[in-house]
Amino acid sequence: MPTVSAHVALTLARHIDHVFGVMGNGNAYFLDALERSTDVHFTAVRHEAGGVVAADAFHRASGRLAAATATYGAGFTNTITALAEAVQAHVPLVLVVGDEPTSGPRPWDVDQIALASAVGARTYTVGRADAAATTVIAIEHALTYRVPTVLAIPYDVASRDAGPVPDAPDPRLPEPLAPAGEFSRATVGEIAQALSGARRPFLLAGRGAWISGAGDALGALADATGALTASTALGRGVFPRAEFDLGVTGGFGAERAMELVRDADVAVVFGASLNQFTMRFGDLFAPGTRVFQIDIAPTATHPHVAGYVRGDARLVAEAIAHDVRAIAAGPSDWRQSVDVPQARRQDTGGALAPDGRLDPRSVAGRIGELLPEDRVVVSDGGHFIGWANMYWPVASPDRMMMVGTAFQSIGLGWPSVPGAALARPSSTVVLTTGDGGGLMALADLESAVRVAAGRGMAVVWNDAAYGAEVNLYGLKGLAQEPMLIPEVDFAALGEGVGAEGVVVRSLADLDRLASWNAEPAASRRFLVLDCRISGTVVAPYQREIIRVNS
Repeated sequence: MPTVSAHVALTLARHIDHVFGVMGNGNAYFLDALERSTDVHFTAVRHEAGGVVAADAFHRASGRLAAATATYGAGFTNTITALAEAVQAHVPLVLVVGDEPTSGPRPWDVDQIALASAVGARTYTVGRADAAATTVIAIEHALTYRVPTVLAIPYDVASRDAGPVPDAPDPRLPEPLAPAGEFSRATVGEIAQALSGARRPFLLAGRGAWISGAGDALGALADATGALTASTALGRGVFPRAEFDLGVTGGFGAERAMELVRDADVAVVFGASLNQFTMRFGDLFAPGTRVFQIDIAPTATHPHVAGYVRGDARLVAEAIAHDVRAIAAGPSDWRQSVDVPQARRQDTGGALAPDGRLDPRSVAGRIGELLPEDRVVVSDGGHFIGWANMYWPVASPDRMMMVGTAFQSIGLGWPSVPGAALARPSSTVVLTTGDGGGLMALADLESAVRVAAGRGMAVVWNDAAYGAEVNLYGLKGLAQEPMLIPEVDFAALGEGVGAEGVVVRSLADLDRLASWNAEPAASRRFLVLDCRISGTVVAPYQREIIRVNS
């Protein structure tokens, strides 16, 4: 007869196609049932945090429900940082774990429910009679609230017979939130009037706009009003007309593009939380700009917002566009009066920095020229995040993911690669990571090389330091010795697990990327570019942080 673990596996399998994780005592029966009785693909990683990270990246690249698994105790505690990141990033994910027996904790058990709750994840514990139903509830919670849920299987019931697997109902999901009520409708009309009368209208979209499928509606609204557009770092590519798009706002944006944003007299923000980085610490908009926000949060998320509509970005954009057409004022000519491509240009610096090491801006610019067009970029956290975000454009928000940024973590880069690679099986997956985070996540270097062989590559920004700390605290006079890292040969580390490693000390060394890209995927290995860059070149977004903290 099917076990309790089989009930969980078979019910979950109706809603997923991949699971990532590490096998242990607490999830062995779950994985056995998954392998023997379903078509779900299990990908083994080398650290439990990596299982959650890979699932997180899988969702961000595919939009589908993610799943990971780990054992109890130490296996579960290893997932906590990655679980906290997924909570902060609003990733619908089910983490199947073992847990203490129903008779009570053993010496190696911990209060997993409390630990998950501490980082914002709810736990559902299955029993012998309700495993399938509880699994559906956990899935429904994850999808409804866009957060991870923990699905716990107590050790003493994991292998118990549970009878035939019942036909559990599908999860019930809420409808998109339409602008409702007299106040919301009045604000929609106010936004339409403001855009219709604006001389310099501007639209900003974030990841929430992408999730709602608002791209076409936002493109139509931009055309109807003559607005320039831009996105947050996680919303890039959501607007369909790149010729009128200023790129990413905040510290990743080009300086001239950000000056144009400050020229806007009316700005409407869709599906973006307006965090401190997007807002350039309060300097994104001029004091006189009328700012409106549309989001699903209960209230506006920034004090500069003058009018707020709670609702789905697509539905509200369509409603505003309807009112704009009814006003029939005609579009502004602002977008035709500015040179948008010139405004988006970034400074690529020189080949070498004054200390003789590579200038990361020139490296990033050259790599951007050589990368295949069909690419997915996954980013670890650290000072270096500026370079990929500034110099490597992507086609849509699901092709650039920064796993770790929401929780301000580093060390989640390597395991992001397997998740993105399996979500996008025809695309080249490009990891951008620093030497600090790269070493922290080293267990899953092997996972990245194994899963993305032939169509995966990594750029390691190797400055022999924790660059962000050097910039923020070393420049204040704090002791720099704890911020430094002995220079590590990442090319050799990659070779040790089957990758091809290239030490990059000059721009000419990047020619290997061009020839690698020209080779058939079946004949090439995962490529690790170990870029020996200068730590003296500070990314613009980091300069903003330094300014605010000075």
